[in-house]
Amino acid sequence: MSLFNLIYTGAKTALELARTAVTDAAAAHGADKQVAFPGTAYALPVIYAATGSKITTLAELQGALEVAGSLITEEEDLDKALQAGLATAVCAEIIEAVKYAVSATPYNGDDGIGFVPDAVIRSLGVPLVTGDIPGIAVMVGEAADSAALAAIVKDYQEKGLLTFLVGNVLGQVAAAGVKTGLEFRVIPVGREITAVIHVVSVAVRAALIFGALSPGDLEGLLAYTKERIPAFVNTFGPLDEVTVAAGAGAIALGFPVIADVDVPAVPGALLAQKDHGATAATSLEARGIKIKIKEIPVPVSFAAAFEGERIRKDNIYAEFGSKRSKAWEIVKMRPAHEVEDHRIEVIGPDIDAGKPPVYLPLALVVEVAGKNMEEDFEPVLERKIHYFLNYMEGVMHVGQRNLAWIRIGKDAFAKGLRLRHFGEVLYAMMHDEFGSVVDKCQVTIITDREKVLSLEQELALPSYKARDDRLASLTDESVDTFYSCTLCQSFAPAHVCVVTPERLGLCGAVSWLDAKATKELNPAGACQPITKTGLEDGRKGIWTEVNKAVEECSRGAVSRVSLYSILEDPMTSCGCFECICGIIPEGNGVIIVNREYSGTTPVGMTFGELASMTGGGVQTPGFMGHGRHFIPSKKFLAAEGGVARIVWMPKELKDAVAERLNKTAQELYGIDNFTAMICDETIATDVEAVVDFLTAKKHPALEMDPLM
Repeated sequence: MSLFNLIYTGAKTALELARTAVTDAAAAHGADKQVAFPGTAYALPVIYAATGSKITTLAELQGALEVAGSLITEEEDLDKALQAGLATAVCAEIIEAVKYAVSATPYNGDDGIGFVPDAVIRSLGVPLVTGDIPGIAVMVGEAADSAALAAIVKDYQEKGLLTFLVGNVLGQVAAAGVKTGLEFRVIPVGREITAVIHVVSVAVRAALIFGALSPGDLEGLLAYTKERIPAFVNTFGPLDEVTVAAGAGAIALGFPVIADVDVPAVPGALLAQKDHGATAATSLEARGIKIKIKEIPVPVSFAAAFEGERIRKDNIYAEFGSKRSKAWEIVKMRPAHEVEDHRIEVIGPDIDAGKPPVYLPLALVVEVAGKNMEEDFEPVLERKIHYFLNYMEGVMHVGQRNLAWIRIGKDAFAKGLRLRHFGEVLYAMMHDEFGSVVDKCQVTIITDREKVLSLEQELALPSYKARDDRLASLTDESVDTFYSCTLCQSFAPAHVCVVTPERLGLCGAVSWLDAKATKELNPAGACQPITKTGLEDGRKGIWTEVNKAVEECSRGAVSRVSLYSILEDPMTSCGCFECICGIIPEGNGVIIVNREYSGTTPVGMTFGELASMTGGGVQTPGFMGHGRHFIPSKKFLAAEGGVARIVWMPKELKDAVAERLNKTAQELYGIDNFTAMICDETIATDVEAVVDFLTAKKHPALEMDPLM
């Protein structure tokens, strides 16, 4: 059977399966039965992105079936065959949507997670644009050699790729002992081939979330996924017609398919690679993904994929910090003659000095020297300790400064991991990531209790205080330079962050000092200086030079921005923002909702629904994406009256920012315990009840000038 026949036969089979699923579900539950995937603001994402139609009932799925059928023409033409592949994707989404319509938890017992919520996609935005996740692998089928399959997954994991598993590969990978889950960037999706649509949905929603793609713009969708989503598909074992048709859909999206059986070659799109040892290299080359290999002499795997690993109590070999001991870490700039490059010293007992669990105090002192190094860069380098140690398989790092908490797992110890390897990682990564400012680096690791405690008082605490005093003095008025950040333009081409001392990047990951250091590290990189001249309106935060920089960086898409206003030309958002602020007219203020909150807000929308209005590099007056740490800033909504406009937040977010927000409110308005006046979901989400609460608390927003 020819490739065309395989695709068309598979597409027609998928269409009949989808038609039967809809018919049977309608007969059992009624045509008005609601259809929806959980945790998304994009209806059935593939159909919505391709056609612009939001499907909400089983009856409406009938229309989608007709659209899918119209794409299957059976002409011996590659473009027509790829259209049939897209029809297969639509049919797969219909089949999966029916599963969720008839069951709230259709993936219980399947070993896969099924649909991937919007919040997860947004959380992946930053590592995707920074290259910490350099690509996306989709592995489908059942491999003849489970060990070889596991080796491929491990290879992708060590290279930092995000890997999705569909089919019997789920069980094979789990049986081989490969750790799976979002925290390991190896995600089991489902055992049936139609579950692959949940991976396609991730790519499609990335276009909607980050790319400001208009629903119904199929041509724009296919261009976006091909150019901006670095994904590919690996198939294992014999290919049935439906799998081949699904593969055609992947190729239509720009994702090459690499099979481990003989297939008719389509250059750059459909390839055969029977040697599993070469699967990874062939796949990366086909998609044009380049991996920067970090060779570090440690006995465990080292990759960003292990960043989210958690070491549970029953798996602890050694622990530093938390309740049982003191742990702190610091980076200090020194004169060149005081630093011996690659000097790593362990003072005190190592983790093999006792039986597990071993509890020890710990001080990590990283000393660097460089002609371009500045004291302001110390905290930037220091924050990276968290990531560098977490990249080691079998190591968990939480917190920072003198609140660090580190665990080493039993498997890592058994492989030979010792404290000296912490030093090797920190040495190598400081040079690798900060080579333009770090010429020399030495690491001292201390577990001697008396020395840990004495050095904390003599070195660490005074350094932390000096930095805090320096940061406190950094205001937008005290500097003559802001920074642009275009890191997210690989996904959101029109978005530009303007980073100031009092307004960090909306992703929460780029402060003014980070941007300054980034410019020093990569002069032609994502962060560029903006001279703070041409003040037009200090209350709204409008500068002529800022507008010029934004217009240039956005290639003309955005020409004006008000840094301190939500109503007039607010800053754009890419989609990976931590929080969204939106106006609630009834309360004469704003609500703020964070990505982690899954409920409905007083404006009647969830985070995802609000985010669908504000992402993709567009300006949406009345709505604004931002970072958590911007909330207590004196510049937050300064044009509209400042933090006194905040009337509702989820309790978790409110508690997290309470200390700093209360301090800001006291300094600006003389209000004590301001957060007690802010409503949250434990009090009310209905707008009338929220206003009643605000009235009872005499919230200041009710006495301010009308927002609208």
